[in-house]
Order: sequence, then structure tokens, then C-alpha cells
Amino acid sequence: MPLLFLCVARHFAYLSGCRAPSKRSVGMSPQMIEVQSIGRVEIAVERWSWDFATNRRAEIDRHFAARQRARPTLWNGRVLLLNRCVVTQRVLRGACFETDFASFLAWRDWKFPDPDVFNIFAAAALQSADGAYLVGEMAPSTAAAGQIYFPCGTPDPRNVGGGTLDLDDSLRCELLEETGIEIATLDVAPGWNFLRDRGFLALMKRVTAHENADALRSRIMRHLENDRQPEFCDIRIVRGPGDLDPRMPRFVTEFLEAVWRQ
Repeated sequence: MPLLFLCVARHFAYLSGCRAPSKRSVGMSPQMIEVQSIGRVEIAVERWSWDFATNRRAEIDRHFAARQRARPTLWNGRVLLLNRCVVTQRVLRGACFETDFASFLAWRDWKFPDPDVFNIFAAAALQSADGAYLVGEMAPSTAAAGQIYFPCGTPDPRNVGGGTLDLDDSLRCELLEETGIEIATLDVAPGWNFLRDRGFLALMKRVTAHENADALRSRIMRHLENDRQPEFCDIRIVRGPGDLDPRMPRFVTEFLEAVWRQ
């Protein structure tokens, strides 16, 4: 059963740059998090000049150089961020723009100084046949080292087709790259569970394997052992609230707690 308009904060926010249809949005603070069921996503890719990236270029470059010295595998590629959206009748519509990873990383590390921009991404809520969820610990070489996530990633230009952002493609790519699992081998739930946490807009899709949790974890660990530069360094099995970890972002824990409340 989908998470149908469950609002963890008991409010649905007017995002800066985004508009939602409910009056319950009023008064939501940045510390609140929301969960909502979305049937469809339609996001155009547009040319847009990001003032933050232009006006703070020197600071951004210094910050990235320092981060790269600590983690030499960081690469200043291109990513897509959201700058306009509206949610109506379970459809998320909006626009995103292309920027460099260094600007995105600085914006994220500096706690989202531009409130009109969001990191929208697809995450695979990977479930085993016996009902557990599997999450990965980010490897030391990554920008989010030590944090624990579902397979996910900020979209990039590879996920654009026909002038629109294809989050299904992003989901497929991230799941395959991070776990070695082809999404075609899984049972894929319809729609998305949309979670907003400050500058993060996570679109979670439940995908269920035909193996139990232990067998699924073993398969993913074999993939990681054969990957020269894996995104994950370990896979955790999550069966209930006792398995939650403070290193999990709030959008991960809120999704899981909402599932367990059903």
C-alpha cells in the first residue's frame, strides 16, 4: 500500500520556488519533513544562471579543492538541480538546471544558502522477499562517506532525454552502479513517495527482490568486492526501528518509519 498523503510534519510545505496545493503548508519550518504520495513526475531541463554559483565562485573553488585534497577521487562533473516545481493532484511538475558538482557540493555543505534550489533525486527503497530493507554505507572515497543511504544519486546529464529529466533512468543507473542489480529483475511499485528534508527532495520508489535479505546482501557484497571503486563499503539489513542508525539521513528514517506504521 503506498504512503498516501502521509505528512510526517502534519503540514505540507510551500517550498521556496515550489508551490503546493494545500493550505496546511502554512507555517512549516525548515526542521520539518514531509512524506507524500506522487503518481507522476514531469521535470523539464532548462538553461538557468545560478547566482550562488556565479557570485561565490572563488569560495566554491577553494572549498572543492580542500575537499578534493581529502578525497582525491572527487570529480567536478555536471549535475542537475531543481529550481522550480509545483505539486498538484499527485503530479510533480517543475524545471531543473545543469551546474557543476563543486557548486552543488558547496551549497550542500554550507546548509543550502540558496533556499530556492533543491537537490531532487530518485532513491531505490530496496526490499527483500522477507520484508527487510537494505541500505548501504557510503565508502570513504565518496563525498558522503560514512552516511547510510538507499541506492540513489543526484541526477546528471546522462539522465536527460527529450529535454526532460528521466528519474526512472536515474534510479535504474544508480541501483545498477551501486548494487549490481538490474531493476528489470525486481518488482517495482508504481508511483513515488516524495519526501522533502530542507534542500533535499527525495523521490523514493519501493523495489522488491525475490531473495531473502541475507541472500540479497551477499549478492550485493560480491558486487562491491569486484568493483574497483564502489560507492558503498557495506550493506546493512534493516528490519525494524532497532536497526535505524543516526548516520541515516532523515528522509531514509522517515520513509522507513512511515512504512512500519502502516
